[in-house]
Amino acid sequence: MMEQDTRIYLDNNATTALAPECVDAVLACLRDTYGNPSSKHAVGEQAKARVTQARASVAQMLNATPAEIVFTASGTEANHLAILGALAARPGKQHVVVSAVEHASTLSLLAHLEAAGVRTTLLPVDREGQLDLAALEQAITPDTALVSLMWANNETGVLFPVAEAAQLARARGVLFHTDAVQAAGKWPLDLAQVPVDLLSLAGHKFHAPKGVGVLFVRKGVKLQPMLFGHQERNRRGGTENVPAIAGLGKACELATHGMAAKAGAMAALRDRLESGLCMRIPCAQINGGEALRIGNTSSVRFGELAAEAILDKLDRAGIYASSGAACTAGGSAPSHVLTAMGLSEAEALATLRLSLSRYTTETEIDDVIDALASIVKRMTAEAA
Repeated sequence: MMEQDTRIYLDNNATTALAPECVDAVLACLRDTYGNPSSKHAVGEQAKARVTQARASVAQMLNATPAEIVFTASGTEANHLAILGALAARPGKQHVVVSAVEHASTLSLLAHLEAAGVRTTLLPVDREGQLDLAALEQAITPDTALVSLMWANNETGVLFPVAEAAQLARARGVLFHTDAVQAAGKWPLDLAQVPVDLLSLAGHKFHAPKGVGVLFVRKGVKLQPMLFGHQERNRRGGTENVPAIAGLGKACELATHGMAAKAGAMAALRDRLESGLCMRIPCAQINGGEALRIGNTSSVRFGELAAEAILDKLDRAGIYASSGAACTAGGSAPSHVLTAMGLSEAEALATLRLSLSRYTTETEIDDVIDALASIVKRMTAEAA
């Protein structure tokens, strides 16, 4: 078993530790690059150069052009800008198609917009969390302004067929947005090959600072801003957060270099974790385990044992995980993602989300398997 003072962090889908290189980039800006990027003097030009460099790094990771990159304050803002901007630019269309397992930032906004007459179609998923493209094709109508689908689910890691869905939407003359917050930095996002019109990401999900996100806006796509101003080519007003943007740019550089190898290593550790848990714990089952998934995410349930009680015991042992998305964690309601997949309320409330990063080690995985096996065995005996 691990030492008492060991700390193991497996909640990387909530947020990640800053990469040391990103810390250096942020500190360099805080210390030396204090100018406003819109100022025309030398200090302002220095800040502008930092933003320009970061924009190029983001574009390179996405295989896009720098002019298509819009910096925001978060993934949520990027999602909202995509949805609200698409609807505002197409006032004659009041229909949006999304999946039933989208992030709360998307579903909450659409629920709010219902009062303004916006109609939403929620596409179902199967028991493995997979999307039916035929259902998407049937859902699109002449009134559809936008299709918005996650690239990788934040709770299960299940990947949607974004390329095929984007092609289908384009063939019907409908804008396509993907929330790639969980995929960015961990999965190839080649926008020269995948015809999405809009894409969101958040820096803090792949070792950049909190407080910075991106909306990719494909050249030629009309989008009305939420915040008005000349910045970001008139698409997002407000002085740029130069230190956070510089940190994001560095994170994109790190992610682009050797991405396939890093993703493969994380997937191997995820598989080691899941196989170990299923071998040691008879009631352990993987949600979405038969689907194509992002390599760092495991959604595992333990019969009908309360996940919150398991998490409390893990926390006491210095292991940090979650029962689902951080924006909804801690409540008594079951995950909308898991119930949409057909899990019962009890099964959903017995689910843990274990999410790895490129800093996760094999020793940590083995320690987590040992700890969970001991905790579940003890809880099962107490419940008998």
